[in-house]
Amino acid sequence: MSGELSPIDKAKFVAAKQAASFVESGMRVGLGTGSTAAWLVRCLGERVREDGLRFKGIPTSTRTAELARDVGLEVISLDEAKWLDLTIDGADEFDAELNLIKGGGGALLQEKIVATASDQMIVIADAAKQVQTLGAFPLPVEVIPFGWQTSQALIEEVLISMDVLGRNATLRMNGARPFITDEGNHILDLHLSRIGNARQLSMVLNQIPGVVENGLFIDICDKVIVGHGDGRVEIRDINEGTTSESQLDFVEDENLFSDI
Repeated sequence: MSGELSPIDKAKFVAAKQAASFVESGMRVGLGTGSTAAWLVRCLGERVREDGLRFKGIPTSTRTAELARDVGLEVISLDEAKWLDLTIDGADEFDAELNLIKGGGGALLQEKIVATASDQMIVIADAAKQVQTLGAFPLPVEVIPFGWQTSQALIEEVLISMDVLGRNATLRMNGARPFITDEGNHILDLHLSRIGNARQLSMVLNQIPGVVENGLFIDICDKVIVGHGDGRVEIRDINEGTTSESQLDFVEDENLFSDI
């Protein structure tokens, strides 16, 4: 039940509930991956059941697709949708310019493809995800399995000339084996501590052979919805240059919270 949620989960829930209100019938909507995005999918499922909302969801991972179907959402592929009205996703970090680090859940490639195929991207997050400078969260870089150690060495060599504090890259593991993305690739997590020039770093990383994509989302996000544990919600719009705040009440819902 909602009364049993931690303050962080309450913050994620109110951000997701606010974001769900931006979805209208007839839309094609990208559905993100991660714990906050999972709240969004549940909130949208509630709107489908109670409000008759009808839209097509484009998931960014197999995990999200499974949850979306479980709560009654219509799921289609990006190839079927071709272009999206809106993508709503979480983030591991965001700065004042709404640049992001994403990929903690391992779905950064599909997330970036879906987000850039959308008219608008909304990020939902708790307040702890806001940072002055990106980089405290390890930056994920997706690489193909062939020659991944060579790719790692090339990345670490390139980092010497970048404006970062740390230069260590580690292979993400899933127990005793390497973590495998939905596309069958590996992820190298870059422990940089601080990224001085995110735009430059993103461009340089993607030029390295073996690198598929990195978790820096630059000039992609349009709005960030920040939830707080007391029910407050802030909406920051980078295009309008505005910030608004509202208060959401917690409503206990057996269907929404039954699997928490």
